[in-house]
Order: sequence, then structure tokens, then C-alpha cells
Amino acid sequence: MKLKSLAFLTASSLFLAACGNDKTSSTEVATETSADTASTAADPALTSIEQKLSYIVGTNLAGQFKRDGLTLDLEALTLALDDVASGTTSRLSDEEINQTITTIQQQAQEKQLLAREADSAKNKAAGLAYLEENAKKEGVVVTESGLQYKEVVSGDGPMPTSEQTVVVHYKGTLIDGTQFDSSYDRGTPAEFPVTGVIQGWVEALQLMNVGDKFELTIPSELAYGQRGSGQTIGPDATLLFDVELIEIK
Repeated sequence: MKLKSLAFLTASSLFLAACGNDKTSSTEVATETSADTASTAADPALTSIEQKLSYIVGTNLAGQFKRDGLTLDLEALTLALDDVASGTTSRLSDEEINQTITTIQQQAQEKQLLAREADSAKNKAAGLAYLEENAKKEGVVVTESGLQYKEVVSGDGPMPTSEQTVVVHYKGTLIDGTQFDSSYDRGTPAEFPVTGVIQGWVEALQLMNVGDKFELTIPSELAYGQRGSGQTIGPDATLLFDVELIEIK
């Protein structure tokens, strides 16, 4: 895809966001609008539908740049708008456009990598400290792999093997108490192969009898490791689970 096409798609995305597809940006605009309704109504610069639309698009554009940690040069932006409106040929060559976008992408990737490395180091340190303290608690068993578990309710049913499928209820949290998943909240137990989950679960499930309820503390290397998972589980995060083995299929 040519960079001009990419720029057009970016502008289109911003326009759609301004019209409500970007919930975060729309919320920000709505908040600002509701807070300043009187001043906006009295502002002669924001009376026509075109002026209001332009303001909304500008708000979303500036907001997106701010979230991405980028800085807009207002003079250059105004120059670009004037050139497009007057039909003036772009002042930047395709090569300059390509190089600029490549540089910005590289800078963004470097920032993301540094932020991820910082999160990883923080999560590792916090996880190790938590595991060390948790291992001292009464009833907590530490396996050779580093998995920690505590039997809260003792069942007397069979134990699953690696070839079987289990039905469980569970809740998962980070060590700071942030919940990231819960079959209890959904009102339906989960069903999956014993080997179809993270390694800490694979090991724990084969230590449980049907009817057991365990508290699991899973080191990052037995969970999602450096890659993390989704928005909530960061790199090298230690995970906590309440797991109830309901049935073996």
C-alpha cells in the first residue's frame, strides 16, 4: 500500500472515530462538550455544522497523537491543510514521506519495547517476592516446578489424566487483586482438555480429585511468560487462581 493511501485511511479512521466509532475519543469529546456547553454555544467560531465537525476531528486527531506520545507542529499542520485546500502539490516527496513514517514507527516500537522490558522486570520482582511469602503460609505446597497450591476443599472423586477433559469453575487474579477472568461471573463452568491450558494448570489439574478446590499460585514461567496475555496480564506476571474440579469427561 502506498503511503498516500495509508495517510488517507488514517484520516478516514480519525473521521469515523470523530463520528462515534472510537468510543474512548468520543467519550472524551462528549465530556469536554458537556462541561463547556455554555461557552461552546456562545463561541462564534463553533456555530456551523462544518465548524463543529472540524473541531471534533481536530480534538480526536490531537487526542490520538497525545495517546501515542507524538507531538504535532501546528504550523506544519495548518500548512498541510492550506495546501490540500488550494490544490498545492505536496511539499514532501514520496521518499521523505516513507522515511518519516518508517522513523516514527521505529521510535514507537522502541518505546513499546522499553516499556515492556520495564513491566517485565517489575512483574518478575513482585512475583518472586509474592511467591517467597506465599510459600511460608500454612497448607501451601510447592512442587518441583515451582507451582504453589493449597487444598481448600477436599474431594473424593477420581483424578484426571493428561488425555482427559475436565469441567471446572475458576477465578483468576493478578497478585495485586486485579481479576482478569472468572467462570463464576459468567455463571457457566469451563470445559477443556487437561493439556489445553497453561502449564501450571496442566500440573495442578492432575493433582486434584473431583470435588477438590485449590488455590493456585502460578509463577510466570508456568503461565504466560514474557508474552503475557491480553490487556491485563503483563509480561512475566505471576497468576493466582481459585480452581474447583467439578467433573472429568
